[in-house]
Formats: sequence, C-alpha cells, structure tokens
Amino acid sequence: QVQLVESGGGLVQAGDSLRLSCAASGRTFSRYYMGWFRQAPGKEREFVARISQSARNTYYADSAKGRFTISRDNAKNTLYLQMNSLKPEDTAVYYCAAKGQGVSTRPSAYDYWGQGTQVTVSS
Repeated sequence: QVQLVESGGGLVQAGDSLRLSCAASGRTFSRYYMGWFRQAPGKEREFVARISQSARNTYYADSAKGRFTISRDNAKNTLYLQMNSLKPEDTAVYYCAAKGQGVSTRPSAYDYWGQGTQVTVSS
C-alpha cells in the first residue's frame, strides 16, 4: 500500500495562489494513478484533477480548468496541485488519492487517501 500526506494549505485572499503537495511513501509511487479531491462543509467530496502514472495525461474538473495544474515528480514521490486565481468557492479540505488500476473521477474508485489539508479563500 501507499501512505499519503498532504501539505501546503492555508488561508489566502481571493486571487492568490497556493501549491499543495502530497508526499507518498510505501509502495512505488510511480505505479499509481493520482488524483486531487476536495470537500467543502456540508458537501460531498468532489473530483478536482487527476494525473496518469507517467504524467502524460491529466484531466480536470470544469471548476479547475485554466486555474489549477496537477503535476507529479516520481523521483521525489510527490504529487502537486498548483492553484491560481483562487476563489472563495475553492474553500475546502483538499485530499490526494491513489488508484492502482484504470481511470476515474469517482472518489470511491480510489484506494488510498491522505488526511487532507485545509484551503480557505477569503473574499
């Protein structure tokens, strides 16, 4: 299995940027399809972005397109989410997740999860 630890969250103003990191340990990070999800208070966990094992393929939720960039460094066992032009509606706990086979935007399809990092965007 793989252990995931997110970091980089915080309190920012609308229009600011943040870069989230997800450090992986355990089994080979490069074997996993990775995703970022978020969950706002009172709402279901939702897909933000995903990236293939080699980083060749990425896919974004409509809410993230043009503002967020997912990337990974397999040599450092780390997943990133660069978030620009942040909006108050981006406020949520952000989670990274790992998936062994196939592609999906469904949280239930991912096998391993981090503990989350809080992102709060003030207006």
